[in-house]
Amino acid sequence: MVKKVTTLIIKKGGIFMKFNFNYTRRAILVVATSVGLAMTAGASLAEKVKVGAVYTLPVEQQWISRIHKALNAASDRGEVEYVFSENVANTDYERVMREYAEQGMHMIVGEVFGLERAARKVAKDYPGTAFLMGSSFGPVSPNFAVFDNWIHEPSYLSGMIAGAETKSNVIGMVGGYAIPEVNRLMHAFMDGAKEVNPNVKFLVSFLDSWYDPPKAKESSFAMIDAGADIMFAERFGVADAAVERGVKAVGNVIDTSGDYPGTILASALWHFEATIDKAVSKVASGNFEAVDYGQYSFMGFGGGSLVVDESLVSSDVMAEVRVREAEIMGGMFRVNVNDARPISDK
Repeated sequence: MVKKVTTLIIKKGGIFMKFNFNYTRRAILVVATSVGLAMTAGASLAEKVKVGAVYTLPVEQQWISRIHKALNAASDRGEVEYVFSENVANTDYERVMREYAEQGMHMIVGEVFGLERAARKVAKDYPGTAFLMGSSFGPVSPNFAVFDNWIHEPSYLSGMIAGAETKSNVIGMVGGYAIPEVNRLMHAFMDGAKEVNPNVKFLVSFLDSWYDPPKAKESSFAMIDAGADIMFAERFGVADAAVERGVKAVGNVIDTSGDYPGTILASALWHFEATIDKAVSKVASGNFEAVDYGQYSFMGFGGGSLVVDESLVSSDVMAEVRVREAEIMGGMFRVNVNDARPISDK
């Protein structure tokens, strides 16, 4: 038997929301889930959006720092109330997520690489909370949205600079883990270098750690000893080795040129503001959806950019890079996405 409910009015946080729908007994749970998410999102119309972030690393770590910076900026503008937990062990991650959900956070942000199943289970248990998580996989309706730092475009441009500026035609690359998020940036960098210098070769290694500067430094020394005169610094420690051995480096995610003057040729930067601002506005308006926010890391959305120390790069190279950059921004050039593990040239 089908019953028709013409109007359901719910009051939450001083906001009245009206729903019109038909339902059966089987469908009522789906309706309740949708209403629960709308209630949480709608509550933020009368107050700041409450955001709780869960990080497995310190907020100073380059990738995490970009999320932290963007959320602090939103907090400074009075758009969100922001709290966070850093250095959360994988074994504690699910517990902290649940604690934030129980505290009434409108949105929970974090990175769940390697914790996908646990995080998605939490989201399923709290359908009235919006989740925006860094992930290698897709979103899940109604409330689990994903993002990533898709800065393959500026990585390609930084590769062009490295390929043009190398004298030995050997570039070293040190990454954290060989996961799609890292692999695609390294491949884009390699493609950019090969565009301007078909003779360039690459030495590639992974630390199997997100933060191990001493190991990154030792790996870099080995590559420099093998002939690399430019290092792709996907992790901390690589630029330190470059300074000590008098070679150049290319940065990733953040701009560290101020810490290594005369060493960093260029960096592909990630700006999380475009992602978080879009998600916060969706929560505030009651329109949050489980979608992939990855596109907001593209250069066209302001989510990625290239910074260059032009005192270290020739004007001819810069002119070529700027032409390619304009083509990317204008939709006339598309950087290839390759998630496969990059390997050293033989």
